[in-house]
Amino acid sequence: MSGTTVTLPGGRRLRLAGGAGYPRPDGPPRSRIAYAAAHVVADPSADNTPGTSAVLDWDRTLAFREHLWSYGLGVAEAMDTAQRGMGLDYPTTRELIRRSAAQARAVGGRIVAGVATDQLPPGPATLAEVTAAYREQLADVQAAGAVPVLMCSRHLAAVARHAEDYLRVYDDLLTAADGPVLLHWLGPMFDPALTGYWGSTDLDLAADTVIELIKAHAWRVDGIKMSLLDAGREVALRRRLPAGVRLYTGDDFNYPELIRGDDSGHSDALLGVFAAIAPAAAAALAALDRGELTGYDEIFAPTVPLARHLFAAPTWYYKTGIVFLAWLAGHQDHFTMVGGLQSGRSPAHLATLLTLAEDAGLLPDADLAAARARAFFTVAGVAQ
Repeated sequence: MSGTTVTLPGGRRLRLAGGAGYPRPDGPPRSRIAYAAAHVVADPSADNTPGTSAVLDWDRTLAFREHLWSYGLGVAEAMDTAQRGMGLDYPTTRELIRRSAAQARAVGGRIVAGVATDQLPPGPATLAEVTAAYREQLADVQAAGAVPVLMCSRHLAAVARHAEDYLRVYDDLLTAADGPVLLHWLGPMFDPALTGYWGSTDLDLAADTVIELIKAHAWRVDGIKMSLLDAGREVALRRRLPAGVRLYTGDDFNYPELIRGDDSGHSDALLGVFAAIAPAAAAALAALDRGELTGYDEIFAPTVPLARHLFAAPTWYYKTGIVFLAWLAGHQDHFTMVGGLQSGRSPAHLATLLTLAEDAGLLPDADLAAARARAFFTVAGVAQ
């Protein structure tokens, strides 16, 4: 068998050719703000099984962030991609934010970081307890020197009874913030516990609540990350935002058209998929800066099938694919995740992901990627 050939489940043989070799840009994109939501690299020698405290490989975790900054992208730290609520405990999260923010200062990189309520124990919490937990994390993120992202809270979704409860909690947080913040709207496809967030399962009513909140605090809200995987709803919300408030797309299905925009505006980006496609994303955004729309479309086009597969239902397991691709691309030496989440996707799913990553030119070293893929599929029972 060729050194770059992998036998996939079902017997098909895939020969890898390697990456497209996208050049690093001279700096961040000028026409858009773009953040990649980065994953964490587990320490493979630690336990890291479900229910244990997360143990990270700090050197590899920070090196991956430097990789993103080297392509001109900002880092969205301690977000859903980093396994918030799926293996990453809050003491480790706090240390992650502290270290990443310090590294951002050292290299001149842009960074935002998630503020949530995941230090609370499982089970019911009062609105006062939710607000206090949010405030604690807000203070931690501000002390670290990152821009806060007020993430959706499972605890708040469980205790809030109507839109006014959300407005009361977020009003408190926005009043307490000492600088700009980002809001966050994560749909139930990413986390079913967030069903009915903003006080209603009717997304039109939920959007009204979001707009009411933003208009009351427009001077404090830099923007809102929206992850509903619904391009039409994102555009509709974007057109309602007050002047100066950004819409950061979190739509990993429709990001090229949303970032490109239309006559009435465009979205900026805060995307989990950008961590997996950073070289291509940087090249596409550089083309957009130059006004080369055909080039922009051509670079992003092969990444879309990969993104749609990566974030296929059950969407919350997309993190497994993110780490698998990082391993194949050489950003880490193993396919181990905190909470044992490397089991979250099937070998068949990951085989398709491998094929799509090859099609998109996102495997920079074909020999390395093939050797690692063969090792994985051998363990999965696919003879090589």
